[in-house]
Amino acid sequence: MPLSAVTLVMGLSWLLSLCLGGLGFIFLMEVWAAKPRLEEGQGTTGVTSRPRTAILVPAHNEAADIAVTVQSLLAELQHGDRLVVIADNCDDRTAEAARQAGALVLERTDPVNKGKGYALDYGLKFLATEPPEMVVFMDADCTVKPGSIGVLCQTAWDLQRPVQSTYLMEQPAEATLRDQISAFAITLKNLVRPLGMKVLGWPCLLTGSGMALPWRLLAPISLAGNRNADDMQLTVDLALQGVSPVYEPRSQVMGRLMRAEDAYSQRTRWEHGHLRMILTQVPRLLKAMLIQRRFDLLILACDMAIPPLSLFMLLWMGIAFLNLGALSFGLVNSLSFIFSLLTGFPIILGVWTAWHRFGRTLLPSQNWKAVPSYLLWKAPIYLKFMTRPQTRWLKTERDAEGSADRSD
Repeated sequence: MPLSAVTLVMGLSWLLSLCLGGLGFIFLMEVWAAKPRLEEGQGTTGVTSRPRTAILVPAHNEAADIAVTVQSLLAELQHGDRLVVIADNCDDRTAEAARQAGALVLERTDPVNKGKGYALDYGLKFLATEPPEMVVFMDADCTVKPGSIGVLCQTAWDLQRPVQSTYLMEQPAEATLRDQISAFAITLKNLVRPLGMKVLGWPCLLTGSGMALPWRLLAPISLAGNRNADDMQLTVDLALQGVSPVYEPRSQVMGRLMRAEDAYSQRTRWEHGHLRMILTQVPRLLKAMLIQRRFDLLILACDMAIPPLSLFMLLWMGIAFLNLGALSFGLVNSLSFIFSLLTGFPIILGVWTAWHRFGRTLLPSQNWKAVPSYLLWKAPIYLKFMTRPQTRWLKTERDAEGSADRSD
């Protein structure tokens, strides 16, 4: 093979390994900075007064869970606060159940413009007639730790910035090994890494539920449509306004893992969305960082560029395997192959550190044997991104339950 081709292959090998190693180093920094018990901080019951708050809960066919969510949030309200549920294109008893539980309910029907973004935009237009000082976005299948809304809103008001709660997932009663790994991966993404970023003084990404924003920050942002309603996209839009989100570990929100087939669909949409953000918004953040000379934009770009954990591991193994093949054909030298192996060290150390400090109860050590099959289960999601990227919600268990209700 001509020398120029060998040089090109070797250069590409080093570039891929350097990029992966750099992201792995940032990942390890985030995890290493997070310490157990730091997430508890001070108690959440000390906030006795706070800005006038409206909680918006977009809901699509959530009749089974909405009452529990409403009751959890009503306990957080103070005088002058409002809890608004937007029953968006529902064909079950979501609106009725939310009203009976004590929420103010808006019903929205638009078979063309469907989705969380349109529902939130509808709710914000309703609030605009009598604007609150603070808005909290909460998913319809979530409950909150007592005192969480108070500390979340007070932090956002004091900083005049978007603030993200800890958003975790509760495992089902009979959790499978796959459920345990998923719960640990979500804990790593939504608790461990944001906690480490807070300790380091860095901003964080919004994660979709349990986030508070001062009303004035919402004026320049359009939530109508799927694009800007994406939590990562909203993070970018707010950061470019000069208000990067921060993490509040004392505020805790708990959702629930879906059953396997629906979890696969949901994870596909989430992770395809993340990959799309890496390709489109990381360059945007880096460009703005150079123009505005803002370190927080660089941090957000690097954090967003860290791929989902399964893909992170698969990329490392794939690059190492390609280097091994290139080595056997004389396209790279042994140093390139060794370096590609070493780039996985910060990833593995970061995952082990996060598990040792935060994940041993979620994923017992004897169940690590299921990780290879979990990676294989996730691999088609990433391959599908190259052919048929998923950007819209697919049918879930809620729609199935709605169908069952209608058939009775």
